[in-house]
Amino acid sequence: MSDDEIRQPLEETPEVADAIEDDVAVDAFITGGGADRDTPEFLQPGEEPVVRTGADQPWDPEDLAVAEGRDPTPENVERARQELERDGAAAIERTVP
Repeated sequence: MSDDEIRQPLEETPEVADAIEDDVAVDAFITGGGADRDTPEFLQPGEEPVVRTGADQPWDPEDLAVAEGRDPTPENVERARQELERDGAAAIERTVP
Protein backbone atom coordinates (compact mmCIF):
# COMPACT_ATOMS: atom_id res chain seq x y z
CA MET A 1 0.00 0.00 0.00
CA SER A 2 1.37 3.39 -0.92
CA ASP A 3 1.48 6.38 1.41
CA ASP A 4 -1.16 8.14 -0.71
CA GLU A 5 -3.65 5.29 -0.43
CA ILE A 6 -5.85 5.56 2.66
CA ARG A 7 -7.97 2.59 3.53
CA GLN A 8 -11.34 2.86 5.20
CA PRO A 9 -11.38 1.38 8.73
CA LEU A 10 -12.87 -2.09 8.78
CA GLU A 11 -15.58 -0.98 11.23
CA GLU A 12 -16.87 1.49 8.67
CA THR A 13 -17.14 -0.89 5.72
CA PRO A 14 -20.57 -1.71 4.28
CA GLU A 15 -19.99 -5.41 5.00
CA VAL A 16 -19.59 -4.77 8.73
CA ALA A 17 -22.62 -2.48 8.77
CA ASP A 18 -24.69 -5.19 7.05
CA ALA A 19 -23.52 -7.78 9.55
CA ILE A 20 -24.46 -5.54 12.47
CA GLU A 21 -27.90 -4.81 11.01
CA ASP A 22 -28.47 -8.55 10.53
CA ASP A 23 -27.90 -9.15 14.26
CA VAL A 24 -31.37 -10.34 15.26
CA ALA A 25 -32.56 -12.53 18.09
CA VAL A 26 -33.19 -16.19 17.35
CA ASP A 27 -36.55 -17.32 18.70
CA ALA A 28 -35.19 -20.72 19.72
CA PHE A 29 -32.80 -19.01 22.11
CA ILE A 30 -35.41 -16.68 23.59
CA THR A 31 -38.21 -19.00 24.67
CA GLY A 32 -38.68 -22.61 25.61
CA GLY A 33 -35.14 -23.07 26.81
CA GLY A 34 -36.05 -23.95 30.36
CA ALA A 35 -34.96 -22.25 33.53
CA ASP A 36 -32.54 -19.35 33.37
CA ARG A 37 -31.85 -16.30 35.50
CA ASP A 38 -34.98 -14.56 34.17
CA THR A 39 -37.26 -17.56 34.71
CA PRO A 40 -35.79 -19.58 37.58
CA GLU A 41 -37.29 -22.84 38.81
CA PHE A 42 -37.37 -23.23 42.56
CA LEU A 43 -37.23 -26.48 44.53
CA GLN A 44 -39.94 -27.33 47.00
CA PRO A 45 -38.91 -27.22 50.68
CA GLY A 46 -36.92 -30.36 51.51
CA GLU A 47 -36.48 -31.31 47.83
CA GLU A 48 -32.90 -32.17 46.89
CA PRO A 49 -31.40 -30.87 43.63
CA VAL A 50 -30.40 -33.37 40.97
CA VAL A 51 -26.65 -33.14 40.56
CA ARG A 52 -24.97 -34.94 37.68
CA THR A 53 -21.26 -35.60 37.84
CA GLY A 54 -18.68 -37.19 35.57
CA ALA A 55 -18.94 -40.43 37.55
CA ASP A 56 -22.63 -40.85 36.67
CA GLN A 57 -21.68 -42.73 33.53
CA PRO A 58 -19.59 -45.87 33.11
CA TRP A 59 -15.85 -45.37 32.61
CA ASP A 60 -13.31 -47.70 31.08
CA PRO A 61 -9.71 -47.63 32.30
CA GLU A 62 -8.65 -46.37 28.86
CA ASP A 63 -11.03 -43.41 29.21
CA LEU A 64 -9.68 -42.53 32.65
CA ALA A 65 -6.07 -42.74 31.47
CA VAL A 66 -6.80 -40.36 28.57
CA ALA A 67 -8.86 -38.00 30.79
CA GLU A 68 -5.84 -37.76 33.09
CA GLY A 69 -3.74 -36.64 30.13
CA ARG A 70 -1.86 -39.90 29.70
CA ASP A 71 -1.41 -41.97 26.57
CA PRO A 72 -3.47 -45.18 26.70
CA THR A 73 -0.40 -47.42 26.94
CA PRO A 74 -0.84 -50.81 28.60
CA GLU A 75 0.95 -49.52 31.72
CA ASN A 76 -1.26 -46.42 32.01
CA VAL A 77 -4.42 -48.41 31.35
CA GLU A 78 -3.46 -50.92 34.04
CA ARG A 79 -2.75 -48.12 36.51
CA ALA A 80 -6.15 -46.55 35.70
CA ARG A 81 -7.85 -49.95 36.09
CA GLN A 82 -6.32 -50.37 39.54
CA GLU A 83 -7.30 -46.82 40.46
CA LEU A 84 -10.91 -47.45 39.37
CA GLU A 85 -10.99 -50.75 41.23
CA ARG A 86 -9.54 -49.23 44.40
CA ASP A 87 -11.32 -45.82 44.46
CA GLY A 88 -14.41 -46.33 42.28
CA ALA A 89 -16.22 -43.11 41.40
CA ALA A 90 -13.75 -41.04 43.44
CA ALA A 91 -11.05 -41.81 40.85
CA ILE A 92 -13.22 -40.22 38.18
CA GLU A 93 -14.36 -37.31 40.34
CA ARG A 94 -10.75 -36.27 40.95
CA THR A 95 -10.20 -35.99 37.22
CA VAL A 96 -13.61 -35.14 35.73
CA PRO A 97 -15.76 -33.44 38.39
